[in-house]
Parts: sequence; C-alpha cells; structure tokens
Amino acid sequence: MTTPLFLLRCVQLGISIRDLDLLTIGLVNDMYAESGNDEYKGYRELATQEDMDAF
Repeated sequence: MTTPLFLLRCVQLGISIRDLDLLTIGLVNDMYAESGNDEYKGYRELATQEDMDAF
C-alpha cells in the first residue's frame, strides 16, 4: 500500500490527521474493509439478548 492510497482511505472514512495518532495502519484497513459491508441487506435477523446469553 502506498502512502497516497492510505491517505485516500482515511479521507473516505472521515479520519483526520490528528486521529491517526490513535489508530494503526491495520485498524484503518479493517475499518475500510468493513465499510464495504455497511450497505449489505442480506442479514435475515438480528441477535436478541437471549441469543447472546446462550452464546
């Protein structure tokens, strides 16, 4: 990954230069990858508290 690509991903995620002091490159990459899942509508149901307790 190049520096310009990394900075582009930060801009796309709304991360400021000041915020980068608190984040790692890997965390920014994970956030970018997960942002692609935001529009996914295929989840059929959400877990309830009972599901979490059973887990």
